[in-house]
Amino acid sequence: MTLQIEDLVVEHRSPGRPVVRAVAGASLTVSPGEVVGLVGESGCGKSTLARAVCGLNPVTGGSITFEGRPVTPLGLRRRTLTAVQMVFQDPYASLNPRRRVGDQIADGLRTAGDRATTPADLLERVGLPREFAARHPHEFSGGQRQRIAIARALAARPRMLIGDEPISALDASAQAQVATLMRDLAVDSGAGLLFISHDLSVVRLIADRIAVMYLGRIVEVGNTAEVWADPRHPYTRALLQAIPRPDGMGVLPAELPGDVPDPANPPAGCRFHPRCPLAMDVCREKEPAPGPVACWLHEPA
Repeated sequence: MTLQIEDLVVEHRSPGRPVVRAVAGASLTVSPGEVVGLVGESGCGKSTLARAVCGLNPVTGGSITFEGRPVTPLGLRRRTLTAVQMVFQDPYASLNPRRRVGDQIADGLRTAGDRATTPADLLERVGLPREFAARHPHEFSGGQRQRIAIARALAARPRMLIGDEPISALDASAQAQVATLMRDLAVDSGAGLLFISHDLSVVRLIADRIAVMYLGRIVEVGNTAEVWADPRHPYTRALLQAIPRPDGMGVLPAELPGDVPDPANPPAGCRFHPRCPLAMDVCREKEPAPGPVACWLHEPA
């Protein structure tokens, strides 16, 4: 396995406030050349997990290994994890406004020791003209900036690419293009791709497997086509039912009842039971074991 996450726990602590367990025992794997889509509502811990994989968030418990080596927190002297690169959510904040985009892409090429490739080559690879290398970030649209950010990430020759909701700040016409571009570039290079999004329609388009996250835990993992055709966890079903359908019928999508609980004070038992229409007594008392489907409805007899 290229990336292996086992029982990951990430906590946020602030003086005078309760501990927020943003990731509460999540496990996930991403293999070389595989695209895994991580989905869930805002606040479920997706971005915190991604930042922990990159060493940007300290880990409280569990483990993260990349190519058999443990991932350690990022520091000024640590350069051993350049093979893991992230494309951030906001294309307007992820680029240095004072530097030409070609110079920013060149930083990654130097890190990878690549003297044969130029920043213009990478811009061309992500569908932008070569002459854009001489321009500054403010001269581009949001979709173009995100393509530049992808080119910069590819410059380091990553073996694992992480997209932290990289399309949420883009308009609808650019979202599918950027998502498909990330998939194609990752697969062509043999790198794994962990693509984080709350847009299940786009994830369905590009992902080999889907992992569904709720309140810090992975509640369902499976092949994209199988999860889409037969969602087994009630939360996965609710997410799919909430997707708008352009069928001309004028029917609004089903609304997921209730709100996401406070991660600083999660409910006892199954974390989804206060919102689940199929909750049983055991759901209120015990948390289901992790697995392909973390739900008491699918526990072996």
